[in-house]
Amino acid sequence: MSATPSPSSPALPTVLAGPILRRQESGRLVFWLTGSRSIDLTLRLAYTDAQGQVQQLDHALDGDRCKVIAVGQHAFVHLIDLTLDTPLPCDTQIDYDLLTDDARPSIADWAPHLLYAGAKLPNFVIRSRIDHMLHGSCRKPHHPSLDGLLCADRLLAETPIPSQRPALLMMSGDQVYADDVAGPTLRAIHALIERLGLFDEKLDGAIVEDSVALYAHEASYYERAELLPALKSNETLRDRFFGGVSKPVFTSSNAGNHLVTLGEIMAMYLLVWSPVPWTLIDPDLPELTPDEHTCYIQEQEVIDAFRDNLGDVARVMAHLQCLMIFDDHDVTDDWNLSASWEETAYGHPFSRRIIGNALVAYLLCQGWGNNPDAFDEPLQQLQALSRGAVDNGGLLDSAALDALINDLLRFERWHYVMPTEPALVVLDTRTRRWRSEFNLSQPSGLMDWEALCELQQELLDHKSAIIVSPAPVFGVKLIEAIQRVFSWCGYPLLVDAENWMAHRGAAPAILNIFRHSRTPGNYVILSGDVHYSFVYEVLIRERKGTPHIWQITSSGIKNEFPRRLLDTFDRLNRWLYSPRSPLNWFTKRRLMKVIPRVPEHSKAGERLWNSAGLGQVFFDTTGQPTRIYQLNANGMPPTRFVELEQDRESPDGQWSNASGQPHR
Repeated sequence: MSATPSPSSPALPTVLAGPILRRQESGRLVFWLTGSRSIDLTLRLAYTDAQGQVQQLDHALDGDRCKVIAVGQHAFVHLIDLTLDTPLPCDTQIDYDLLTDDARPSIADWAPHLLYAGAKLPNFVIRSRIDHMLHGSCRKPHHPSLDGLLCADRLLAETPIPSQRPALLMMSGDQVYADDVAGPTLRAIHALIERLGLFDEKLDGAIVEDSVALYAHEASYYERAELLPALKSNETLRDRFFGGVSKPVFTSSNAGNHLVTLGEIMAMYLLVWSPVPWTLIDPDLPELTPDEHTCYIQEQEVIDAFRDNLGDVARVMAHLQCLMIFDDHDVTDDWNLSASWEETAYGHPFSRRIIGNALVAYLLCQGWGNNPDAFDEPLQQLQALSRGAVDNGGLLDSAALDALINDLLRFERWHYVMPTEPALVVLDTRTRRWRSEFNLSQPSGLMDWEALCELQQELLDHKSAIIVSPAPVFGVKLIEAIQRVFSWCGYPLLVDAENWMAHRGAAPAILNIFRHSRTPGNYVILSGDVHYSFVYEVLIRERKGTPHIWQITSSGIKNEFPRRLLDTFDRLNRWLYSPRSPLNWFTKRRLMKVIPRVPEHSKAGERLWNSAGLGQVFFDTTGQPTRIYQLNANGMPPTRFVELEQDRESPDGQWSNASGQPHR
């Protein structure tokens, strides 16, 4: 595949994606940006101080302030980390510009789609405390729902006073779907790889020799299962990674276009975060079977709509602090679900490379921006790998790439804590799992004992905390029970049996942390993953007053649960775990009162809200949520979760009134 544009190809724009606002403090600003070359950048900041004077400051982004890592001949990721000598004011609008070394250097010139009406530059606000935030997960480009990030764009456009904006946007998993890719998206990925000359790589253990052969292979679209070695010992591996996993209870898996190479995953990030790369390509239709062709055309319509809204999405990410953490689809479905899964996946060089490439891309596009201080060593390895590829004509050194992957698979600092008020604690529930010691096929605990001990230390003596757990700590009991049955039968992969209560070690450990006398009085747990939204208020039995816990789940940003199936689960859950049901005593939450809140637009007392969008939470000064909404991507008014009339208590503490209607 040639990486050199034809003589008739237009010149590449200097900036391909970004800027994206990442970690943001009064004394530190972190941005992510990708250019078609290494760019000399200057950050210009302007604001009005307390005395009414306009302050304008220019900061040259040289040296360690901006690390540039090439991922292709014409693709350079810029990691901007600026420490300020004079802290910026909080709760004040700060206009900013990233001046390039071009003739037209301003953001207004090279990214006018990032500006709101009437604004000359993008801006941000550093909030003195988290009193209001947005959160969500699961953004699948080819899902037919609208993009929930457009809710944030509308909210910012309708908020004339910047200090009233949300403090941040928390994306709690599945920012990209590396394992579930539409045919038109994969075709665009391959076109962008060629246009930008993204690096190639050798593929050990696969039928194809390298990435070039992979992209050109007749089975590259919808049939990637055929590219694995045809050996009996690889049948399980083949089924898990590419053949799709049958999930009759929840969802069906579609992994026929699973991303493999680092170039593919990097192209995916560019295509889901920026409208600019789409303007550089004109992908043609690949050779497909009649059924594949029909699927491709149907997906193309959804992808076109997704593409057309990316300017508004990029505008949000240029104005709001964006924090992130991975979940399974950022890498692959069922990632580290059980010890048996890990043995199979990491025991073969090809599957190990697939997982590792996704982690390398996550490091570069998501992980670093959350907490740059944690990634000095792996970033140095990545820089050396990049320089080697440049010197080697665009081919990644396999030994160096495998060495980096090995280190990332052992890396233990993906989690992070933001020094905010309340404290924001973001959990890694994927890579430090509590593996079953009795049956390797049983689901692993989402965090191991050591990680849970570290979490408890982080929480000690905080008055309140916001915990981000990609999977809900307090989930829907019926669905957890179904997952438990399948796990007992030895088939946890069939139902994604990943919840906090699935492991007999991790479940009591996390609940005991909440019950510790020195941990916060108010917890808010923000989660996603499940493709529906709900809110539980949780109280610890036999403790007066505290702690008080809220489980707030918003999912997905661009994904939804099968509607009829969710309605059935919701109804059965209320029947089987009704206020007087003895089934409540068989749950690990029996020492806690779990009080559901009801979406105000629901009918007949449904607890679960099924609409793509974003969660919105307002907090008081003690860290308690005062208002909880789901912003609906389909244009419906925001859905508020309201309290039930508390006139009847279940043995498990689930309270409801006789009618099941919300209390207003």
